[in-house]
Formats: sequence, structure tokens, C-alpha cells
Amino acid sequence: MLTYLIRQSRNLMIAAALASIVAGVCSVLVLTQINAALMADTEAQRTVVAWRFAAFAVAAMLSTMVSSVLFERLNQSAHANLRRFISARVLAADYRRLEEVGAPKVHSALSEHSTRVADFFVSFPTIVVNFVAVSGCLIYMAWLSWQVFLAAVAVIGLGSLGYHMAHVWAIRHLDIAAREQDRLFDHFRSLVDGAKELRLHAAKRRRFADEVLDQSIEFVRRERTLGMSVFLVSSAWGKFLIFGFIGLVLFALVGDVGDRARVMTGFVLVFLYMVGPLEGLLMTLPRANMAKSSGARIDEITRELEHTEDEATEGPSAPLQSLVLKGVCHRYYSESADEVFTLGPVDLVFQPGQITFLVGGNGSGKTSLAKLLVGLYRPEIGSVQLNGETIGDANRDTYRQTFSTVFPDFHLFEQILQAPSGQLDAQGNALLEKLHLQHKVQVRDGAFTTRALSQGQRKRLALAVTYLEDRPFIVFDEWAADQDPVFKEVFYRELLPELRAKGKSLLVISHDDRYFHLADRLIRMENGQVVAVETPAGRAPVEAPPLDLSAVA
Repeated sequence: MLTYLIRQSRNLMIAAALASIVAGVCSVLVLTQINAALMADTEAQRTVVAWRFAAFAVAAMLSTMVSSVLFERLNQSAHANLRRFISARVLAADYRRLEEVGAPKVHSALSEHSTRVADFFVSFPTIVVNFVAVSGCLIYMAWLSWQVFLAAVAVIGLGSLGYHMAHVWAIRHLDIAAREQDRLFDHFRSLVDGAKELRLHAAKRRRFADEVLDQSIEFVRRERTLGMSVFLVSSAWGKFLIFGFIGLVLFALVGDVGDRARVMTGFVLVFLYMVGPLEGLLMTLPRANMAKSSGARIDEITRELEHTEDEATEGPSAPLQSLVLKGVCHRYYSESADEVFTLGPVDLVFQPGQITFLVGGNGSGKTSLAKLLVGLYRPEIGSVQLNGETIGDANRDTYRQTFSTVFPDFHLFEQILQAPSGQLDAQGNALLEKLHLQHKVQVRDGAFTTRALSQGQRKRLALAVTYLEDRPFIVFDEWAADQDPVFKEVFYRELLPELRAKGKSLLVISHDDRYFHLADRLIRMENGQVVAVETPAGRAPVEAPPLDLSAVA
């Protein structure tokens, strides 16, 4: 992730760093001119020093301005590039892997972790300027007296050792807080998504607030406070060493030498000036460490988003001639049953112009089979063939373009995002009228005017999107569950036959047994197994090519 970030902003970062170095050097040169002015004996010397002081001060101001502006641009660019990087990994991730990683981790990476890494770029010029200023002061001290310089290096080395030990301790607590932050984001989502349940159950609401939400917030607060407190204590320790060293210079290191007052004035001036940059350096390093921790967390999350498939090219979906599942199996851990659920082996054939109902009890594997069918899950055993071509990682994304779906947890985008069309608004509004939604929502400039509708009405909008996508195969998973009886009739008796007449292959997951007779065939599932494939009474069986199971792994 950091490599990607640096590659995207390399030139801007180099320019900003150079401007920061110039600002740091100029600030040290200003200090040397102040010391020179204190040492000047004649008016001519003071005039020369005054002009140098003015030149270095103006240069320091201009370079600081340039550095700050460039690093602010770098911060915004880094934030945008980070979000693009994480979003691209999420979009490319295998769907099953994305389910396992979970939305809270992704939200945390896109919000807090990316913000911390990007904010580091704002503090980076301060780190560079302060580092240059401290280094310049040490060089100036070495020029004044190498004995005092060696003592200063020893003191700074002692402070750095203590700071490093504190850093190791503090960063451990910050990492723990970052991991708990992912869980906290999940609790925040429950705070909104579960608002109805919490308002209706006072005891549950109090326990959620006190035992879940508050405990997680308090844990993050405690760990972050402890980590940052260690940094602050170590910073105070470093500041104490500086003042202690000033005392050594004043009362011990500078002996009875000629012009002792002027020598002491020079050293004390340098040290007093160096306290600010050194303290700033110590205070900004925790932000850098937090950015490092967040960067590592982003790397960890994005590495979990496994990507093994080639991306599909844009274009119309290939016509569906046949879709065959040969002995396909898929396994996954079921939290509700606390065991590994096995789907399959499944042998099925789908053809165009065919309505298939998939029925069975809750937890029987219907939705998992639908996700396996449309390519969201990959089979661990067996094969999927579309028009005689076996589906693998190289063409699975292309294969998915055959399907339109409406799952129970569907998401309705504001924009209708398929290929733009000059008649998109007119087509969309005609569909909304057909779905009895024309008085509540319109399609305007390729977008719905509102999505603030009931769940059943939102599902009708999702149905309109499947019409506009015009894919060969459509999957409806419990689509009619939120519809009123009148519109259930419309869906089963009008819309499904209309889609079949257009040559679409339809898989409908349903519990509405009063409409089962309208299907061309009925697939029954129990415990992950297809237990029966039936032709409803009164319907002629749909011819299907015989299955060749010799190729099943």
C-alpha cells in the first residue's frame, strides 16, 4: 500500500521534501545570523549581518509556504489515492473472501486508517524541517566546540534510546486499539441498522449501550490514551535532557576560558532554539508511528481480499444456450449451526425460456446454490459450463455478466449504472409505471429521484433494474416476500411469463407454494442437497440434454 502511495505521488513528495529541507536550512542560518549580530563589534559588521538575516528570513518564509502548500496537496492526494487503492481491492476481491473479511474492517480501512496515513503527510514537512534544524544546530555546535558537540550527541543518544523503548511499548497499545476499532465500527452499524429493535426493547437497548458499545468505546479510549501518554512522557523526558544539558554547558562544560560570556551565549542560544524543533520532532513522531500502524492494518486487510480472477471486458452478454452444473460442491462455515456446511454435489441443467422454482426450508442451501450458480462462489469440486465452455478463474467474471439478480440483501444504487442509453429515462419510467411506482419515484438523468421507499417498493425498483440490464439469466431470491397479495399475483402470473417469453432463463427462490404450479420445473433442497427435480402437474416437461458426468472431478 505504501509503495503504491509513494509511486502515485513521487514527484510531489520530492518537491515538498526539498522545500522543507530548504526551510530547515534557512531557519538554522537565521539562527547563525542572530548569534553573529550578538558578536558583531562594528556598525559595518552589523549592517552585513542584517542583510543576511533578512535574506535568510525571507527565504525561510517562502520555502515554508511552498512546503506547507505542497504537503497539503500531498495529503489530499494521498487520501484520495488510498481510498482508490482500497476500493479497487474491494471491487476485485473474491466475493466469498469479502464476506469473510466483513464490512466493518473495510469501512475502518476506508475511513480512520486511511485518514491517519494521509494525515502523516501533513506532519511530514514539520518532521523534515525540525530534523534539518536539529541537525544544523548540532553541526553549528560542532563548529563552536567539538567537546560540547560530543556531550550533546551523548545526551541526545540517551534520550533517543529511552524514546525508542517507549515507542515499542506505546505502539503495542495503539495496535490493540486499532483492532478493537474494527469491532467498534460493527457496533456503530448495529446502532443504526438495529434502531427499531433497540427502541422496542429497553433492556436490550441498555445492555447494548452498557455492555457492548460503551465497553468497546472505553477499550479503544483506554488503549489509545495509554499509548499516547507513553509518547508524551517520553517527550517530556527528552525535553528535560535538553534543559539538563544547558545546565551542564552553563556550569560545567565551559570552563574558565577567554570571552566565556560570549561562548556561553552562543551555546545557550543554539540550545534554546533547538528545544522547539526537537520537541516538535518528538511530538510528531507518534503521529508517524500511528500512520505506520494504520498502514500495516490497511495492508493486512487488503491482503485478505484475495483476487484470483481476470476482469471481464465490457460488452453485451453472450446468449444463453445451456448452463450445466456437474457435480459441483461448495463448503463454508455456518455460524448458526456452528459447523461446516456442505452444498452438493449438484447436477442441474438450465435452458433459455425456462422458469425454475427453487424451494426448501430455511438453511437448506438455496441462496448458497444461487450464489454458486451466478459465480459469486466458486465450486470446490465439479464444474460449471456455459454454452459448453467450462468456467474457471480466467472467465468467471465474464460468466457472471450472464446474470441479473435480486437477493434479499440487495443494494439499490442511486444511479442506474449499466451502459448509458439515450432512452434510459423513458425505458425506466415506463417500467416504473408497469410496477405501479410512477407516483412515488421517477428516473431522471439516469438516476432514481428517491430511494426512500418501503422494502417491497425498493424491490420493485431492483426488478426494474434487472429489466434494464437485459441479461439472459435472472435470479429472484425471495423477491415476492415483501410484496402485497395483489402484486404477488402480478409478479408470478404476468412478469415471470413475460420474461420467459423474451427467452430469459429464470431461477425463483420462493416459499409461495400456491404459485408452484406456474413453474416449468421445481427443484427441492434439504441440507445442501437437491432431493428432487419435479415437473408441476399440468405442465409438459422441459427437454434437457443428458448430463455427461464423466468430467466431474
